[in-house]
Amino acid sequence: MADHNELGKKGEKLAVKHLMENGYSIVETNYRFKKDELDIIAEKDGLLIIAEVKTRINEYFGRPEEFVTPAKQKRIINCTNRYLIERDIDKEVRFDIIAVVINAKRKSLNHIENAFIPGP
Repeated sequence: MADHNELGKKGEKLAVKHLMENGYSIVETNYRFKKDELDIIAEKDGLLIIAEVKTRINEYFGRPEEFVTPAKQKRIINCTNRYLIERDIDKEVRFDIIAVVINAKRKSLNHIENAFIPGP
């Protein structure tokens, strides 16, 4: 597996651990529809949480959360709609971003709740 894939898996594992330690129930990870994927689907306080995990080795080119572009947000929202239909789920949804930086000197995680909302 390519190094960037391994880095991404490490970031997702840290994100799952973080969520569980903070009272979230993990419903599913890596749900795929066509070319799109939902990294983590969780529940807390009656909400369905869709968490997009972005992992980098440094912030030289920008913070990880900055890479969740409007186009990426739209794909996440569309994939979430498909997930809700497939699973016949009728819950309020919140979109979070979990930004992870992992390297030999540093391991940090920034959980941004309600990071973006679906547009009209």
